[in-house]
Amino acid sequence: MVQLPRLYAILDVSLLPDAGALYTAAEELTSSGVSVIQYRNKSGNARQMLNHARELKRRIGGQAKLIMNDRADLCLAAEFDGVHVGQDDLMPESVRKIIGPKRLLGVSTHNPEQLQEADLTSADYLAIGPVFSTSSKANPDPVVGLEGVRRARQLTRKPLVAIGGITRANAVSVIEAGADSVAVISDLLREPGKSAEEFLRILR
Repeated sequence: MVQLPRLYAILDVSLLPDAGALYTAAEELTSSGVSVIQYRNKSGNARQMLNHARELKRRIGGQAKLIMNDRADLCLAAEFDGVHVGQDDLMPESVRKIIGPKRLLGVSTHNPEQLQEADLTSADYLAIGPVFSTSSKANPDPVVGLEGVRRARQLTRKPLVAIGGITRANAVSVIEAGADSVAVISDLLREPGKSAEEFLRILR
């Protein structure tokens, strides 16, 4: 079974001013000890995404596992370590056929039914959320709260990543509710390196 670090960093291009900020943030995160980074780009075209991904791989590939959001094809093209899909993306088993057995596959879920369904797939880890209200999604799913994390923990033995509105102030409560890892977007944006160090200290 895959071992996930406590902190799962997500770099969302829509929240960063430019590509330079993306690369700088990634380098700061890895130098602070972050070992998994997901690249998320919901609005870019495939060429832009591939350029970003290849540059991320070149800069930090040896220091952190790189996960591509949504796109199994770009995961392969950029030689990323895995792919993360949501409920509206390709089915997990279709993704697994594309990426093969060795790369990581994560699946987002938002309720017990989705989680149980994803648990039966070859996904390496499952995400549950949004735990708290979040500003990084245009149309977020209903908040599941810490109770939703507890319920998810009862329903799967796979590594569980909690996502949605997680900050340094509430991260410990999420781990205590049963999550193996917390996915963080917004609370890493300002001074990524310093923020990551604080998260890692809190989650030790």
